[in-house]
Amino acid sequence: MRMDGRRQSGNMVDRRGISGKTKLGIGGGIVGIIVVAAVTLLSGGSLGDVLGNVMGQGSGMMSQYSTQENYTPTAEDERLATFASQVLAGTEDVWTREFQRQGWGEYSAPKMILFNGSVNSGCGHATSQTGPFYCSADQAVYIDLDFFKDMDSSIGADGEFAYAYVIAHEVGHHVQYLLGTLDEAHNRMSQLSETEANQISVRLELQADFYAGVWAALDNEMFNSIEEGDVENAINAASKIGDDYLQKKAYGREIPESFNHGRSEQRVRWLSRGLKTGNPNYGDTFSPSYSSL
Repeated sequence: MRMDGRRQSGNMVDRRGISGKTKLGIGGGIVGIIVVAAVTLLSGGSLGDVLGNVMGQGSGMMSQYSTQENYTPTAEDERLATFASQVLAGTEDVWTREFQRQGWGEYSAPKMILFNGSVNSGCGHATSQTGPFYCSADQAVYIDLDFFKDMDSSIGADGEFAYAYVIAHEVGHHVQYLLGTLDEAHNRMSQLSETEANQISVRLELQADFYAGVWAALDNEMFNSIEEGDVENAINAASKIGDDYLQKKAYGREIPESFNHGRSEQRVRWLSRGLKTGNPNYGDTFSPSYSSL
């Protein structure tokens, strides 16, 4: 991904090395880790949803512990921090222009909070195992950069454009928040059965994938940022974070009623649609029947 000379965002907040009380610890070995990944990779609107899903799986022992960290960023950590800041700046440039173009009002950019180990957010306390998440309570994307380092070893996905997809997906949830989609969906979810609420969650996640694709297309239009192999890396990442793929890896079978992010083929389809169209108006994941997503 071409990022040379690109500006960095002024909305980065570095909390790496700041430790605190961790309320929830998750054990249970590889199955527990994969289940956490299934629920939280490129996660949905709030940390409360994420923690609720993790606890609901019953995978591993919940414990209380506190951490004190001695964190010194490596050269790779700093490179990733710079890259993340440039991607965030790219989302600011694209969505500021697009909100004006679409008549959606002024785009208010989210913060990006870098953390290491654990962090307090407006949505609750999280550890690195939570994965990247967006918290609408403080309009911020939270990410431990070690997530990028682990993508290849944990889900077989790597490459800067795949990393950018992760960030752009979370910013996609912020776009949903600004447009009122996120709150409306969460209000509906609170009134539905768990299975029905999960289906609304899938619609949210697929739309965030679509918005990530839209961002990539428009960022490339503005900055010529996409290089050969980039799109394939992002598509590969999307194919590895579908509920069906992760559940088969964890359990050896699918549990469709518990899907809350979408199948691999759905995630690839909506990301690809965003990349192809570059138009946020083609990302309605709420009107089609659930089976046709």
